[in-house]
Amino acid sequence: MKRLASSLWLDFRLQFRNGFYYAAAFVTVVAIVIFRQFPNLDFKWLLPALLLNNLLIGTFYFFGGLVLLEKKEGTLEAQIVTPIRTWEYLLSKVITLTALSILESFAVVIFVYGFDFNPLLLVLGISLSAAIFCLFGFIAVARYDSINEYLFPSVLYTAVLSLVFLNYFGLWESWLFYLHPLQAPLLLLKNAFNPLKNWQVIYGLLYSALSLGLIFLLSQKMFYRFIIKKEGVR
Repeated sequence: MKRLASSLWLDFRLQFRNGFYYAAAFVTVVAIVIFRQFPNLDFKWLLPALLLNNLLIGTFYFFGGLVLLEKKEGTLEAQIVTPIRTWEYLLSKVITLTALSILESFAVVIFVYGFDFNPLLLVLGISLSAAIFCLFGFIAVARYDSINEYLFPSVLYTAVLSLVFLNYFGLWESWLFYLHPLQAPLLLLKNAFNPLKNWQVIYGLLYSALSLGLIFLLSQKMFYRFIIKKEGVR
């Protein structure tokens, strides 16, 4: 716990020093200003998708940016020889970026929609979505050392992750979307504004936990392969 607490503090300082919180505040304010220009929209239906999409920068790309920054400064290699474990390194960044995402999302919801929502389901939906985005952000960046190498693959990852919106907006309906890792947390977000069926909440919690566990294991393997052993690093 002491190692994790120390890692959390270091990550907080790193993110603050490099302007991540200012960027998050800017994105949040812009989102609020834009959404408030359309008061007649059905935000009870739109907000779950808007919130999920808004998480992309503050989780997936922030995580990728942090890893590239640490690689450039040489601090990531230095951490390999410290007592901190791989899961602690990953979990620390997931926790700090998820906490930031929760604050952003609540600000958007309150200023755009009001207080007529289920805060517990909102926190769960945002937390699980943010954690999944974060870990995929690490998986996407692990093998790269520069932003130029990372950008194109990152677009492919985000395109696949965004497929869940096709189902949400009724553009492509299939049971296969229930295998998508973001479908479950998206249903939790939807239930936060418009309560649906109990099975959807149960599915949302269980499948999110299963997806997150598998992705976390994959992230640790990617860390060992590309950060520690440096296999095929470009």
